[in-house]
Amino acid sequence: MQVKEYLKLARSFNSFLTGVSPVMGAIAMGVSDLSHLTLLFLVGFFGHTYGFVINDIFDYEIDKHNEELKDRPLISGTISMKKAWLFAVFAVIMSFMIAGYLSYITQKYFPLVILFSSALTITFYDKVSKKLPLMDIFDSLAVFLLILYGATTVTNNLSDLTTLAWIVCLLGAIQVFFMQVVPGGLKDIKNDYEKGAKTVAVKMGVRVTEEGLLQVPLGYKTLAYLIQLLDIGFVFLPFIIVFKGFSSFYYLIWVLLGVIGFLMLFVSHKFLNMKYFERDKMRKLLGSHFSINFALVPVMLMALNPWTILIVFFPPLGFILSNLVLHGTLLQPKTM
Repeated sequence: MQVKEYLKLARSFNSFLTGVSPVMGAIAMGVSDLSHLTLLFLVGFFGHTYGFVINDIFDYEIDKHNEELKDRPLISGTISMKKAWLFAVFAVIMSFMIAGYLSYITQKYFPLVILFSSALTITFYDKVSKKLPLMDIFDSLAVFLLILYGATTVTNNLSDLTTLAWIVCLLGAIQVFFMQVVPGGLKDIKNDYEKGAKTVAVKMGVRVTEEGLLQVPLGYKTLAYLIQLLDIGFVFLPFIIVFKGFSSFYYLIWVLLGVIGFLMLFVSHKFLNMKYFERDKMRKLLGSHFSINFALVPVMLMALNPWTILIVFFPPLGFILSNLVLHGTLLQPKTM
């Protein structure tokens, strides 16, 4: 039972999503060695755990008043604050120990500086995320650095990174920025507004009326669609400036990217235009969007290595498995 509570605290439902972030950076640099990629996944996995545990610690005073977050271990009291801190320290130590081992066997130590910068950035974000508006930039930067870390494990010099690697870093940052500003802002809007949190959603006028109606201003919707269109457009950039020549295989990739882009916008339309604030329904929609959004980069990287399509299935499977084991649902993590 206690193991389940720690997995809830770690937000295991989307840990695979963060875990593959440095993996994407390495693949963009041409890495295909499974042992190398597995170590990077573990670095990202434990880094994810650290980031979300301290997020719950820092947001405790706001979150404890939210009845819909009662399943979170710190709120329910199944894990004490002291044990949560110990768990966070354990996770970050594990992440750096694995990263240190990878640096030792590759004799490349500069990546550790990038990883430390990512950890420092996510710590800062967790501390100020609901105290100042637009702090989601730092969460995006932390993921940018995490992907960059994976890419730099191939080289000790930033100037040696490929254009594709930089594009993948930027795509990851854009996707996280969207997920934090829009889905993240919407799912917590009721409690954030009542407790005076200074999120983008609150500042742009998103509200839940006394009757439970969800009011989403046009400006906020426009911002949501623009970020996603930027994300979708950016994923086609490598086919213009990176991948040389032409392959009929690209047609398949473009079709898949088009379908993914359409689904992203469709799901976004659904939760941006919900009439009533229904957190369970929103959790389900957000869970779907997490997986759809993530699929863009692995599908794009099929142009470099067709086997990257397999990575598309890891976050959704991890998401579903975690929800089934911990919450008894498919797409509605109760700790989201």
